Amino acid sequence: MTQPCASLDEQLASVDVEAAAARIAGVAGRTPTFQSRTLDALLDARVYFKAENLQRSGAFKFRGAYNCVAQLSQDELARGVVASSSGNHAQALTLAASLRGASATILMPTDAPESKRAATAAYGAKIVPFDRHSDDREALTAELAERQGLTVVHPYDNPAIISGAGTAARELFEDVGSLDLLFVATGGGGLLAGCAIAARAHAPDARVIAVEPEASDDWRRSLAVGERVAVDVDKTIADGQMLATPGRLNFAIAQSLGVEAVTVSDSQIRIAMRFLFERMKLVVEPSGASALAALLGGTVDVRGSRVGVTISGGNIDVSRFSQILARTK
Repeated sequence: MTQPCASLDEQLASVDVEAAAARIAGVAGRTPTFQSRTLDALLDARVYFKAENLQRSGAFKFRGAYNCVAQLSQDELARGVVASSSGNHAQALTLAASLRGASATILMPTDAPESKRAATAAYGAKIVPFDRHSDDREALTAELAERQGLTVVHPYDNPAIISGAGTAARELFEDVGSLDLLFVATGGGGLLAGCAIAARAHAPDARVIAVEPEASDDWRRSLAVGERVAVDVDKTIADGQMLATPGRLNFAIAQSLGVEAVTVSDSQIRIAMRFLFERMKLVVEPSGASALAALLGGTVDVRGSRVGVTISGGNIDVSRFSQILARTK
């Protein structure tokens, strides 16, 4: 088993994000930035949305996946890649691998959304199911990689994944200039760590706010005590953020860069999804809407500020999207 791109200096810096931007240029999409006059008036702020729901494979994950796969040797590509994912990294890695002529094996939890499972299979992945509540995904992935000679591409705890994800914030700063706050949806922390690195390079005084569901508040608890802690994960509609503990490298980066953390409820996420759909005509999955949920929920005072918000993904089927919106009040 090998860990690709692990030779990169783990003390990641903006130079790694710049290198990733050059590596993925012309392959990953440069996603648009949106504003809403309604939201600006409501919050008395200038809010800029980075629409990664419009990225290839439907989420920011493609940035890091391609950045990593593009650095694999021919031998590693020939043997194929493997990862565990509930959907967005699965789709991104499978697509990235196929673009480089490699196969992908994905361990997916049995309760992953069927639409994400189907999309991953359509990209050409071999899917291996596991139970997220009783199985050790890391051990299963390592065992499969060892047995079949596959290269592990971790969904978030990987330097190339982090620097690739950071290109989303880099583009946002290029488009709108400096910001006072940047709200970032987080699960394992790949997007969070990458965006924090980009923020320190382009807006050194900006507050970076990690947003996670109340049902999985490992980042809030970990940052509060200064070390990674594991939590019991309850049910939440934000399936992409159902993780028990922050990534090792991700947490180290976020902590060193002064990242803060807040939580949002499923009800707040539903309201954010409805706002994005009705006011901005954007279809966003629950995890993708959690950063906006923090703004709408008033978790941080943003009055008079320039605010960035990551819309991290839009992979959701029509049936589930309709059911979620139907439950908003």
